[in-house]
Amino acid sequence: MPSLPRPTAELTADEARRIALRAQGFLGAPDRRAGVRGVLRHLGAVQLDTISVLARSHELIAYARLGAIGRGSVDAAYWRPSAAGSSAPHPHAFEYWSHAACILPVEEWPHFAFRRRAYRSRPHWNHALPDGAYDQVIKQLRAEGPLTATDLGGAKRTGEWWDWSGTKVAVERALMYGEVVCVERRGWKRVYDLAERAVPEALLHDELDDTECLRRLVGLAGRSLGVGTRADIADYHRLKGEQVDAVIADSGLVPVTVEGWGKPAWADPAALATPPHGRHRTTLLSPFDSLIWERARTERIFGFTHRLEAYVPKPKRVHGYFAMPVLAGGRLVGRVDPAREGSTLVAKQVTLEDARAVPAAAQALLEAASWVDCTNVRVERVDAPALREPLIRELARALD
Repeated sequence: MPSLPRPTAELTADEARRIALRAQGFLGAPDRRAGVRGVLRHLGAVQLDTISVLARSHELIAYARLGAIGRGSVDAAYWRPSAAGSSAPHPHAFEYWSHAACILPVEEWPHFAFRRRAYRSRPHWNHALPDGAYDQVIKQLRAEGPLTATDLGGAKRTGEWWDWSGTKVAVERALMYGEVVCVERRGWKRVYDLAERAVPEALLHDELDDTECLRRLVGLAGRSLGVGTRADIADYHRLKGEQVDAVIADSGLVPVTVEGWGKPAWADPAALATPPHGRHRTTLLSPFDSLIWERARTERIFGFTHRLEAYVPKPKRVHGYFAMPVLAGGRLVGRVDPAREGSTLVAKQVTLEDARAVPAAAQALLEAASWVDCTNVRVERVDAPALREPLIRELARALD
């Protein structure tokens, strides 16, 4: 790493935690007028995932910050085009590779030019591209408009998830290159369109060099995190450490030290200028929430070890298939592994820090149940058996 400038501020661990919570939309009243689109622009990226327990992860991200908003409106807010006026309507967002497969604000299209260029120059791919398939996909999209891979001729050659058809290989390659855009998910299938049609003309270019793209993404990551180490900032949009090093001095972020972190950190100066205050959210978090993306950061800030166990063999799971951290009072105070059975939200496994977390867990469960149209909550296993009855009593009291 290059030599670092002198820190401009010294933060306590508690100050850093509160700055991070506010930057992620969990401390202070959210801007409800901006709604889901405001959350997206505030975070800079919202991760997508195939798992749906209570809801899809990108729905849970908005819910965790805004409360029990209408589920049907969430996808529409991400994907619905602007009202048509003198020019063609365009989506507010697009899907691309950031932290993972993410919904991104459409105005950030130019800043992913560095990644599109990297994909275009990539020498090796996991799937071979059949002759003529790429040109055929572009021709079909140009003639027929937005289409799924199934519409284009089929996503897979066999039932195996990895055995892509030539059409799927071609359209995914075009997506990575930036000639094609994913403009929405329909029945969880990507809907592809030509970038020339889907991206506003003023944004449809790769004119920014790598340095300018990286400077923008590093600055955005720092503002979305509030304060973070080099590794935190790099992880947000999955940049390399050396890419962060090359631009961070010009990103608008300022160097700080944080009590107990042991590594240099960078902060958003606007976050430092105004002490964070306001109401804390009490909620269940998606395991794919950007507040807890990076395990080492989550442990450093909250003293909480978070791991998605959906892909862990069942006998080896500790907290459950889709254990959702419970956020309350600016702390991570437990986990709930949920399921739905008809109109009942089932807390299959609950892990709580101590008895003080019981009211928060009950509140989070009841609000989540209401949001997904469940009228009852059933608690199965609680890791600390002595807390099971208090949790059930708290739920019953709130439901009365």
